[in-house]
Amino acid sequence: MKQPITLADVQKFENMEFLAKQLVEGFITGLHQSPYHGFSVEFSEHRLYNSGESTRHIDWKVFARTDKLFVKRYEEETNLRCHLLLDVSPSMYYPTDTHGKIKFSVLCAAAIATLLRKQRDAVGLVTFADTIQLQTPVRSTASHLHTLLLLLQQQLDATPARSGTEVPGVIHQIAQQIPKRSLVIIFSDMLGRNEDMDTTFSALQHLKHQKHEVLIFHVMDRRTEEEFDFAERPYIFVDVETGQELKLQPSQVREHYKTAVENYKRELALKCGQYKIDFVPVDISEPFDKVLYSYLVKRAKVR
Repeated sequence: MKQPITLADVQKFENMEFLAKQLVEGFITGLHQSPYHGFSVEFSEHRLYNSGESTRHIDWKVFARTDKLFVKRYEEETNLRCHLLLDVSPSMYYPTDTHGKIKFSVLCAAAIATLLRKQRDAVGLVTFADTIQLQTPVRSTASHLHTLLLLLQQQLDATPARSGTEVPGVIHQIAQQIPKRSLVIIFSDMLGRNEDMDTTFSALQHLKHQKHEVLIFHVMDRRTEEEFDFAERPYIFVDVETGQELKLQPSQVREHYKTAVENYKRELALKCGQYKIDFVPVDISEPFDKVLYSYLVKRAKVR
């Protein structure tokens, strides 16, 4: 039995193509062994049956094996276009000793790109901080996937410039550039310096107005960024985007901080619900499967 891939493996192997392939294969094997195995049954050739549509193309052999209704998908139905938006601002390189958030996001993006290729779908990559830093075409070829995985690998070794996170401006720009209905997947901690939530969701609404589907993975280190779990001693906390320093002991602000973060996350989730945007909080210490399964659920809805 294969050992599960961890964040430590991302740096150790230095081969994003290998890691993404291993992660996807392990995930698909796990689906076969779980109550959700229907998602992994030749998903490049089937989709879930929607109540009320014709039963003409139901695959009864798959039904006999899974007790779930799947419809045979034809080539023209498989051509989804997906844009992966990866936040590479300095806060995504936290914790500073492990760069855990960017490692987690990069490997998840690589695995989703690999899944998209398996499904014969087209994928493109955008990296951004205060502006768009990298933008690739949207293609479905094996060579294009190889290029994307190399770019993601390089992102791990990049040194983030001191800058803020400008989610609204980037999203508005992307919305203007996407000509066809697409799935937009965003990996970000949603921590911005010069923006408020209304501005962010105005930009996200721009995507929805253009008929795009949106999936946000809210990437956090739950232990320190949400629970503020630090040993009780004096610290100098440094804002990685502004350089501002604050000297204090954790107990002085822990409860107030935890309440503020909880309220912020709750507001994010409520706003996403109002705009019909899929919002998935993820902790970098959790298994990668949560991200991949959330993607498959969303993929099943997009046609």
